[in-house]
Amino acid sequence: MTLMTAENQTAERTKIKVNQLNLYYGDNHALHNIDLEIEQNAIAALIGPSGCGKSTFLRTLNRMNDLIDSVRVSGNIYVDGQNIYDSSTDVVSLRKKVGMVFQRPNPFPMSIYDNIAYGPRIHGTRKKAVLDEIVERSLQQAALWDEVKDRLNKSALGLSGGQQQRLCIARLLAVEPDVLLMDEPTSALDPISTLKVEELTQVLKDKYTIIIVTHNMQQAARISDTTAFFLNGVLVETDKTDKIFTTPSDQRTEDYITGRFG
Repeated sequence: MTLMTAENQTAERTKIKVNQLNLYYGDNHALHNIDLEIEQNAIAALIGPSGCGKSTFLRTLNRMNDLIDSVRVSGNIYVDGQNIYDSSTDVVSLRKKVGMVFQRPNPFPMSIYDNIAYGPRIHGTRKKAVLDEIVERSLQQAALWDEVKDRLNKSALGLSGGQQQRLCIARLLAVEPDVLLMDEPTSALDPISTLKVEELTQVLKDKYTIIIVTHNMQQAARISDTTAFFLNGVLVETDKTDKIFTTPSDQRTEDYITGRFG
């Protein structure tokens, strides 16, 4: 029998490992030597003032920054032990595995049903019975099924803002990712819709790993397991959320959390 050491247990739980990550926009050094580990089936919140690199870092996790011509990246990011910046990486498959929800809901100008079925169709699913099952399952997972099941053929643009954001989450879930990246997913929503999305994250983390960028300190404290504080492109510290918000190790973190700047 092989004894499981604490180090091995931590390695088993690690979903994403970032090692000496640097990112440049042309001559602008935007991310500096980022080292970070994110556990499987947990919610990691990224906090910090505007322009500190949170969203830029989030986009490195599924190589969305590749779409910007001036971007240059060094260092390594491992997802399930595979270096996603290796030249052999299939970026389309990566973005299916590590999907993103953006700050503002962006439903396609088509029916609710077709929004959810879009991804599976792109990946080759054609049978209506299979698509029906995917659509229902994804909307159920996004806590939206009961609200839209009688109008699946209506335009998704007719949904409220909060419903549209949950629809975008359902659209992401339809392609069965492993990791959900959320870039301020509630910043454009009213408090009730925000609460629904927050409650949804607590259910989804049983199946997915979630990394969320938020400017809302209370939200980070409510929903995340770990919190990482970014400042001027530097990861100042990361720890269990309770510790970050009660006894942070760095004075800059305490200053930010208590509202002295940012």
